[in-house]
Amino acid sequence: MWTQHHDLHSHSLHSDGDHVVDEVAQLMFDEGVLVWSLTDHDTTSGWEEGAKAAARRGMRFVPGVEITCEPALAAQEAQLRANGLERPSASWHLLAYFPDHQPGLNEEDVAGFKAWLAPKQDGRLPRMKAMCERLSSLGMPVDIEDVCRRASGSVGRPHLAEAMVELGYVATKREAFETWIGDGLPGFVQHEKPTVQEAVAAVKSAGGMTSLAHPRYYGVPTKTLASALVELGVDSIEAVHRSHNDAYRHELMTEAIAQGLSITVGSDFHGLARQPRPGNMPIQHQGLDERLAVNGDHQQPKPPRTEE
Repeated sequence: MWTQHHDLHSHSLHSDGDHVVDEVAQLMFDEGVLVWSLTDHDTTSGWEEGAKAAARRGMRFVPGVEITCEPALAAQEAQLRANGLERPSASWHLLAYFPDHQPGLNEEDVAGFKAWLAPKQDGRLPRMKAMCERLSSLGMPVDIEDVCRRASGSVGRPHLAEAMVELGYVATKREAFETWIGDGLPGFVQHEKPTVQEAVAAVKSAGGMTSLAHPRYYGVPTKTLASALVELGVDSIEAVHRSHNDAYRHELMTEAIAQGLSITVGSDFHGLARQPRPGNMPIQHQGLDERLAVNGDHQQPKPPRTEE
């Protein structure tokens, strides 16, 4: 049986999204989403707003965060070409979900995780300063304070791109990324990131679960990727993502289930200026982790399959 009631990957003004949390919740609700997760980059600052916004609309809210990690495997050129990419992402993104956490109530359950995450968010500021300095050396001075004012939580490259557009250096945010601040380009600066193993340990210590976001961007063959995720202790893979075509979604779902991984689904919604709507992401019930059920009544997932 298939469902379109889940959207477990979205962003707000707390990171690089275009809308306040309540607007994101309304857009999800309007598209028939019943289980929604706000997964801003490296920050939990929108959780309480998200929980309240979802409750007002009768949706289930799953507190989430998208953690920026070091790549666990090197990309393969053949897979990049098959995925229609010239180069892989400079980082892997791990979605962390806390299905049993109630923001504002049982905060002690996630206190350790938040303490672990805080330096990762703080580390974004020195990197942004370095990127502004690099752009200045390229003849495009950008005020770091102006960039930071654009972010309600985690400051990131989309906020810098927005400033570059307003300053007239580029015509669009896309041009900023494709010409200057995308991975490996002249204005790009790398920053320290946790390993996937470190992130998984931090999430699990707080009772959470993990899913690898948008695997298409990493250029790793599906079978190899799924095997690595099992080895790393990752629970799920985001098989259904807006960047995946139907064939790739089917390939990911089939291999994930064969290797004992569950599946998550996400539109990776950032705003109406970038995509027409959130939600509307079909996925099979049997692939979803039971902890992400619509009614919230869940059991522990089945253990991964083992070779007999």
